[in-house]
Amino acid sequence: MPVAGHAEAAASVHNGFKPGTRHPAKEAQAQRAAQLREENEQVQQAMESHAVIDQAIGVLLAASDVTPGQGWDVLHEISHQTNRKLRHVAELLIEWAHTGNLPADIRTELDRQLARHAHPPQPDR
Repeated sequence: MPVAGHAEAAASVHNGFKPGTRHPAKEAQAQRAAQLREENEQVQQAMESHAVIDQAIGVLLAASDVTPGQGWDVLHEISHQTNRKLRHVAELLIEWAHTGNLPADIRTELDRQLARHAHPPQPDR
């Protein structure tokens, strides 16, 4: 009859690993699972940011005479010129659509960018 511990020793001889150590394949799986969780979180954040930015572009389209591409340019330039993150500027523009409130620096840059990017009036045909 084997004594306790002999079965573990026999197993370690059989599979080449000491008891209590992780198998390299299982370690690789655990690392890959952690990597996939992190990538999933990043994709979720990107999707949320994308939705907020798209909504802000929609606000710009409704409030002015810009195309979606110009709306993106306006949003990007406001972010750059005010040294604020793009998503934060987008959130402020969405809030502005609901409340009418917009920080002065954002409002000034918004007016400047809309003047640069707005379509010229089209003559009647």
